[in-house]
Amino acid sequence: MRIEVFTIFPALVEDFLGHGLIAKARDEGLLDLRVHDLRSTATDPHRSVDDAPFGGGPGMVLMPEPLFGAVEAVDPIRPLYLLGPGGARFDQERARELASSQGFSMLCGRYEGVDERVRTHLVDGELSIGDFVLAGGEVASLVVIEAVARLVPGVMGNDESATDESFSDGLLEHPQYTRPAEFRGWAVPDVLRSGDHGKIARWRRAQAIARTIAERPDLLASRGLSEAEQRALEEFGFPRYRGESPPGERQQESSAP
Repeated sequence: MRIEVFTIFPALVEDFLGHGLIAKARDEGLLDLRVHDLRSTATDPHRSVDDAPFGGGPGMVLMPEPLFGAVEAVDPIRPLYLLGPGGARFDQERARELASSQGFSMLCGRYEGVDERVRTHLVDGELSIGDFVLAGGEVASLVVIEAVARLVPGVMGNDESATDESFSDGLLEHPQYTRPAEFRGWAVPDVLRSGDHGKIARWRRAQAIARTIAERPDLLASRGLSEAEQRALEEFGFPRYRGESPPGERQQESSAP
């Protein structure tokens, strides 16, 4: 998979990409990550990429000339997304879509944003990681790379890890435990040490559903639950789901067998 990033802070992005699973996948040729400097084609002595907005107002705006020049000089893989607040919401489903493609590119905004001609004539779309404001798109680009890269086959080592976690099936992930079996009087649930893999799978599914009902009921609004999932809830002491969070759900989640 090929991902390209255009930024005025290439060293910042490169530093992040030099660590962890992403760095390993890059070394092994699973990820082709390219970072480009938006100042690369700026022609003035200061390599300027921003200027004051027409009509007045606070802040500075990224100019079209250096941005068009930087993108056209390398002819990046398309689509090219602008990272900004007006874009389509980036979520796990969009991450899966991008991970199944050959690649994509991202342009990191800065200051008060980009000249509108960049938005309308240079990029192919816009992505947003949430309804909040950042100083620039660099952090957002790293969020997208992290979420997408881990879904590329081979990147995580065990590909099942990406299918058994929050949002993979419209649910939050079930609780996880590791050694010691008892810590400060808090014991790992007996079912996880039973060796009954079928029951463990049902327990995990029930816990994932219960956690989602309690903490993110919005995720179930359109998904709903199957009859098998309803039975799993009942098997481990949770009430059937009827579209609202049952009282005492958080307590039940921690005490169910």
